[in-house]
Amino acid sequence: MRIVTLSSGTGWHVQDLRRAAAITGHELVPCAWKALSAGVADGGPVARAGDVALDDADAVLLRTMPPGSLEQIVFRMDAVHGLHERGVRVVNPPRAIEVAVDKYLALRRLADAGLPVPPTITCQTLADARAAFAQLGGDAVVKPLFGSEGFGLTRVCDADVADRVFAAIERIGGVIYLQRFIDHGGSDLRLLVLAGRVLAAMRRRSAGDWRTNVARGGRGEPCAVEPALAALALRAAAACD
Repeated sequence: MRIVTLSSGTGWHVQDLRRAAAITGHELVPCAWKALSAGVADGGPVARAGDVALDDADAVLLRTMPPGSLEQIVFRMDAVHGLHERGVRVVNPPRAIEVAVDKYLALRRLADAGLPVPPTITCQTLADARAAFAQLGGDAVVKPLFGSEGFGLTRVCDADVADRVFAAIERIGGVIYLQRFIDHGGSDLRLLVLAGRVLAAMRRRSAGDWRTNVARGGRGEPCAVEPALAALALRAAAACD
């Protein structure tokens, strides 16, 4: 198979994928999201990443997308949607990525599927955020609607500090996404689901910080998958697909 990966760089994760592909007899071609282009020619729609024809790939693997303007992000997703609709195997499917990167949309889908989620309120004004903060018990985590690796997360448990955080978000036209703080004892779990199966799991631990993200200093370690947790992971993946 010829697998093309779209990513923001060629770091260790891309090199590890390339190594794994070679071991299994496949070719992995790394390409940059910023090199993505698309058009409509006499033969129909086409998409490229530099000189690589994405429509000719056996699979396109979507990795971390770099920041961009609204137009750039929408175009990139439009282009991979087109590939998916033309029968190219895209992993993960574009719609699943759109759900996963949007915290409110992912949360709503999980809740609609009957899965347990933290009490959460999403709003746009300082006044509504104040009321939400009180409703959540005066101890909440403020998160960017789009973001990863634990960056931009702020725990607020003081009304005056919360006001300043909410006002700053309102000034830049942002959305205020608040979740009740839940003490997880310094660790949480990540389960990897592929094709309806739980393939692996890790426990992320962090000493002295409620954020367990590896990018924020957390440590990941393999862990056994209990049947109940595996069932939750499968339901969550299905809800966001």
